Amino acid sequence: GVSGLHFKMRAYVCSSVLTEYYLLYLANLYVDIYCKIKNGCIYITLLSRPFGATTHKPCSHRRHPAMSRPHAVLIPYPAQGHVTPLLHLAKVLHSRGFYVTFVNSEYNHRRLLRSRGEDSLAGLDDFQFETIPDGLPPIENEDVTQDVPALCTSFATHGAALFRDLLARVDDGRPPVSCVVTDGVMSFALEVAGERGVPALVFWTTSACGFMGYLHFFELIERGYVPLKDESCLTNGYLDTALDWVAGMPGIRLRDFPSFVRTTDRNDVMLNFDGGEAQNAHRAQGIILNTFDAVEQDVVDALRRIFPRVYTVGPLPAFAVTAARARPELDAIGGNLWKEDASCLRWLDDRQPGSVVYVNFGSITVMSPAHLAEFAWGLARCGRPFLWVIRPDLVAGDKAVLPEEFLAETKDRGIFLSWCPQEQVLGHPATGLFLTHSGWNSTLESICADVPMVCWPFFAEQTTNCRYACAEWGIGLEIDSDVRREEVARLVLEATDGEKGKDMRAKATMWKEKAEAAAEAGGTSTLGIDRLVAFLLGGTDDPKS
Repeated sequence: GVSGLHFKMRAYVCSSVLTEYYLLYLANLYVDIYCKIKNGCIYITLLSRPFGATTHKPCSHRRHPAMSRPHAVLIPYPAQGHVTPLLHLAKVLHSRGFYVTFVNSEYNHRRLLRSRGEDSLAGLDDFQFETIPDGLPPIENEDVTQDVPALCTSFATHGAALFRDLLARVDDGRPPVSCVVTDGVMSFALEVAGERGVPALVFWTTSACGFMGYLHFFELIERGYVPLKDESCLTNGYLDTALDWVAGMPGIRLRDFPSFVRTTDRNDVMLNFDGGEAQNAHRAQGIILNTFDAVEQDVVDALRRIFPRVYTVGPLPAFAVTAARARPELDAIGGNLWKEDASCLRWLDDRQPGSVVYVNFGSITVMSPAHLAEFAWGLARCGRPFLWVIRPDLVAGDKAVLPEEFLAETKDRGIFLSWCPQEQVLGHPATGLFLTHSGWNSTLESICADVPMVCWPFFAEQTTNCRYACAEWGIGLEIDSDVRREEVARLVLEATDGEKGKDMRAKATMWKEKAEAAAEAGGTSTLGIDRLVAFLLGGTDDPKS
């Protein structure tokens, strides 16, 4: 009796959990639901079908029985900076009515249990955790980040078979898998999803500009820029070569590309792995990016000319918070691989607004003992209170040991932690500056918290993020890779007390407001999530309709 019934609603209304479940209720009436987004509205057509009839297949991917919830499987690359945004997206999809299976490596699963407690991965009835092995031999200390090239090689070799076995396991007693969202550097999952006839999208957890950089790795090789002719190219100005042919990235230099281009070896593992994974994005049915249009507009526009579907859905933490409000149990689900020390928040409560320098070089950065000492004495010289996160594995091949004289000199204005709740630290009124490695999650969280940055990129696309923070967005100052204490102190004081700092703070406020606008009802990222959900539910294949 409902055949051919049409109606429409504002797109932001479909963000609510109630609306999503209402659509599922309509599906239980044995009708097909067709969604089409146009001009900020979702147009819905209901077509009846006989009881027991198979579901119509209007799209290129499989539709599912009406009585089944959509079931999304998400698999991140097993490093902190990848797990966190994938988990945020998983919560968002869950809030839209999806059954979720989140896949960690066995190694990271054990780390999460140690950092968050034995019950932390119990999940919910409809939000489950699964594991796959990583294929690497055991290591003595399981609280360190694994060797990145070895991990990449192992998953490239064994990942498809491992994921195939996992999906067979997941089907038992759960709704059938209806879609796969895989990390951009775990593209083996695309092949397996294709075998099962379900849509698969890649989530590049980098910035859009970082992804564009990886996408050009092989072209840099073809044009003769990479590999470097010899080590002298690292210091003789060659890296300052301008590359004016990269779409959406005017003024970009070779040094601004992800750091894996700085090799003399054509067979370098990371150069070839990341270049290949970026090209594999062409095999996906869509690209998901944890960014918002305004902050990377030119690059996002260029990517949309290359790929048929690009979904900008950031800043994801804002959407994950909204999802947790709808179902508070989601708050207990976290992905921190180190135990967070929240005592620092009380320490911050006793500091003046905007006075504290927050120092955190992320989950993978390692440095020499000499560089650690230079950062320490730079913080001592600047005279500012500071909160410094020092991971147990921050110093390469050794324990991080700070000079006794430095500790004595700064004992009344410094605090040291092995890990902390970063979003809360950045959002605290006392935090005025972020000394960072320029990882994308950290950069985006800093933007959302209205906190300028002093940047010391370590590897990968951190160099690209640094360039944009400093040269494009006006919210960062870069420290030379061979760090010196005088420069650390000078840049910290310039960012906190100088004229440049005033301009940085004004621009940081502007970008925060743009990030908030993107996540509001009708904002670009809210609509991006709506489009993503509509596609995963079997809606329109035309993202521009």
